[in-house]
Amino acid sequence: MIALETEKAYPENYQQTVQQVVKENETGYLPPLKTKIDSIENYDFVFVGFPTWDMKMPPPMKSFLKQYNFSGKTFIPFNTNAGYGVGTGFETVKELCPNSKVLEGFEMKAGAERDGQYLVIKGEKAEEAQEKVKNWLKKIKLIQ
Repeated sequence: MIALETEKAYPENYQQTVQQVVKENETGYLPPLKTKIDSIENYDFVFVGFPTWDMKMPPPMKSFLKQYNFSGKTFIPFNTNAGYGVGTGFETVKELCPNSKVLEGFEMKAGAERDGQYLVIKGEKAEEAQEKVKNWLKKIKLIQ
């Protein structure tokens, strides 16, 4: 598992981050990444997880998908969101990786950060998430 880090961190303030992301999406800006993966060619399957930002895939994830040659790889996208849905995120995986296979994605709705409800998966929510993930992995035939 690898977390993507941008060279310049996003603001701590939620509203400032939202404004920055809207501007990045409008201009097509892709932030440079600090994260580097030396052996991407060794992987056949790539799970890509991301939140919904501005009803889209976050710009750092787009930077990642444009940074490497993923031809012939199989992508398994998953998403967390505040109830609005995945937006265009899964379609963006297909657009940015046209020579790859993209399996059906998974989304988990939880939290509403702008309202001070952070994505916390514990207790009953953790049990629900575990069951949903298991059913999804069966559906896309990655487990039995």
